[in-house]
Amino acid sequence: MRPIQLYNSLFENFGAQHWWPAANGKNRALEICIGAILTQNTSWKNVEKALAELHRHKMIDIGKISKCNSKKLAALIRSSGYHNQKAKTLKAFCSHLLKNCNGNLGGMLSRSIPELRAELLALHGIGNETADSIILYAAHKPAFVIDAYTKRIAGRLGISSEQNYEKLQGFFESRLEKNAQLFNEFHALLVQFGKEFCKKKPECGECFLNGKCNYYSSSG
Repeated sequence: MRPIQLYNSLFENFGAQHWWPAANGKNRALEICIGAILTQNTSWKNVEKALAELHRHKMIDIGKISKCNSKKLAALIRSSGYHNQKAKTLKAFCSHLLKNCNGNLGGMLSRSIPELRAELLALHGIGNETADSIILYAAHKPAFVIDAYTKRIAGRLGISSEQNYEKLQGFFESRLEKNAQLFNEFHALLVQFGKEFCKKKPECGECFLNGKCNYYSSSG
């Protein structure tokens, strides 16, 4: 199965996912960046609780996060897990914006993908997946996000057994139209498919792709 065939099958089954689920308004891009940091190693439900707390305390703000006491910030985002580390990353991200971008997130997001990616990866606590989530969902630029779901699904379906982040990203990007909307929808669909069917312990018997799945055919 080619990547575009997988995309078409997933879209036909699930429809548009309307991801990233951040609030509308002037702080939408910042909320997406915060959410991308908070969602590391946790579920989106836990992130939503943390974001709700930040909203309640009017903390979706670059200056306020940068100046906030680390322990207080960690307490606000406790539901997201690894809250001390994530508080440090949020403060590093916002402090970088203030120091190097005059607090202008839009200016940073307007950089080219290579420039923006390098800038994000240089910040404490931001790795490949988080950087590319910010590039794709906040900057609306075509960077294909690779996560655990993508690796698992690609391997089981026989699309690619590659586990290296950059190599698997290159595999998908070289076989798809380089389009941010397509990458956005595809990633969201992979996450949904991974949650419903291609779990760690998969629901193969109920899966609409089991007839095309190497894992299912070899385990039957």
